[in-house]
Amino acid sequence: MKLLTELLSAVFMNAFSKCGYDESLGKVSISDRLDLCQFQCNGALAGAKRYKKAPLTIAQEVANQITGCIYIHKIEVVRPGFINISVQDEFLADYVEQMYHDKFKGIPQAEAEETIVLDYGNPNVAKPLHVGHLRSAIIGEALKRIITATGRKAVGDVHLGDWGLPMGLVLAALEERYADTLPTLTADLLNEIYPAASRKSKTNEVFLEKARTITARLQKGDTHYTKIWRNMVEVSVKEIRKTFQRLDVSFDYWYGESDSSKYVPQLLQLLTDRNLLVKSEGAQVVEVAKENDKAPVPPAIIVKSNGSEGYVTTDIAAIIQREKDFRPDKIWYVVDFRQNLHFTQVFRVARKAALIPESTELAHLCFGTVNGKDGKPFKTRDGGVMQLSELLDSVTACSYEKLKSSDNIAEADKKAAAEKIGIAAVKFGDLINHYSKDYVFDTDKFMASEGKTGVYLLYTVARINSILRKTGINCGKVKLQGVYSESERELLLKIALSGSAFINAFHEKAPNIVCENAYQIAVAFSKFYHENHIISEKDEKKKASWLALCVITKEMLLKHLDTLAIETVDVM
Repeated sequence: MKLLTELLSAVFMNAFSKCGYDESLGKVSISDRLDLCQFQCNGALAGAKRYKKAPLTIAQEVANQITGCIYIHKIEVVRPGFINISVQDEFLADYVEQMYHDKFKGIPQAEAEETIVLDYGNPNVAKPLHVGHLRSAIIGEALKRIITATGRKAVGDVHLGDWGLPMGLVLAALEERYADTLPTLTADLLNEIYPAASRKSKTNEVFLEKARTITARLQKGDTHYTKIWRNMVEVSVKEIRKTFQRLDVSFDYWYGESDSSKYVPQLLQLLTDRNLLVKSEGAQVVEVAKENDKAPVPPAIIVKSNGSEGYVTTDIAAIIQREKDFRPDKIWYVVDFRQNLHFTQVFRVARKAALIPESTELAHLCFGTVNGKDGKPFKTRDGGVMQLSELLDSVTACSYEKLKSSDNIAEADKKAAAEKIGIAAVKFGDLINHYSKDYVFDTDKFMASEGKTGVYLLYTVARINSILRKTGINCGKVKLQGVYSESERELLLKIALSGSAFINAFHEKAPNIVCENAYQIAVAFSKFYHENHIISEKDEKKKASWLALCVITKEMLLKHLDTLAIETVDVM
């Protein structure tokens, strides 16, 4: 389906052309003032200087050309040269009905094949997922679904942190603690071992050097350390998957830095052949600084002085792997802002070495932090970093407390519903913000049933479910039969603009646009519901049309929420 703005633009572009003006001036956009009109065309303002005419004159000429258009109800020319546009109710209702029956729910599909690799999640072996992993996981998952919703191919890669010095630290600590017999590895044991080993490495140079030596041996394929390392990865991944599953976050590939490491020899050869490797203090580096850099950008260390490789090296090698496996048009990295310098180095080496075509987009979507009410990074009560599972448990418990007294949900179903509602609250509370911004984690605010919250959206879906249960409408026979109120018109328009929201969310790489559109639909439905007595309406034609609109609204909200990886509940 074409967007409403595209259909209207075709009409106005033709009118501008007929008047002797450049047709590109006829582009129509969604109105900045929906209280005044639904759409607007500002081309007369841009054309005034070019054609040496008053914008009001151009706008009036164009408006006079448009007569008898089945789309348009009203055209109004206002100073200094805006063209305000409102569409016919019948056309708007028919368009929304088409969206409902459309396989893609009115979201325009990409005209050409496009593959986008998403690097998100980024958990580490031997470490529990903590609150810092929340944003990468849910932003990445939403982006993946937005890409798919717009007809493109998305490839999600968790990019597991399973290589480098952290692995050497754990292996060294295990060796010292269990010199004779290694016990069965568990997630709890690994989660306890790593922070202890990390602390020790900061004060014990001998231990740190041992860890570095083990790291180098592991990366060279030492069979003893490789066997233990594989066990560590298996145990960690099993635990990590459980938490991601709670968030309804999934990955097409569970590649790790170790998989990228296999491409390091090829990377070294390419860098050598292109005379990009430089020796520096025993290491091999690539210079990536540019004259116009506002801050220093140090060389990218490709091979450390002890012969091991670091994160920069494996991330660059991963680009070789992704180009070989997927031929992506874009690679998006959903990683926090602290890694900005890291990705500047990675991208510059990739460009200098021509590891990918010049047309391939490399983008770091650097997200902000999750903060507590004190404005500082969110922590546990004792000041430690909160584990992600603990965070999810806390919002689920809060949700359950609110549901305990509810008679709408069977006792046996309350815990499952509480989990869905609590996680919906967390996800929407995060995603409604632009990913680049920090935000305050406020359980009370997120769990509110009114306002811009996930709970409000779930409540709206549950309310529609209640209406449909009471009336027994057949969802297969959805037919809008007119527009009977202003609130109904507003709701139809909000739904009709959903395709634009999804397309904008893709181009801006911004799930918050989908969140905002879902919220606007929910608000419009609430107004429509309160101003019209749907269930008790005596006019059967009007009632049938309103119930059809309820079905359509629910379907469109579900599309938005599913794209955000938010599950709904039948009743609340």
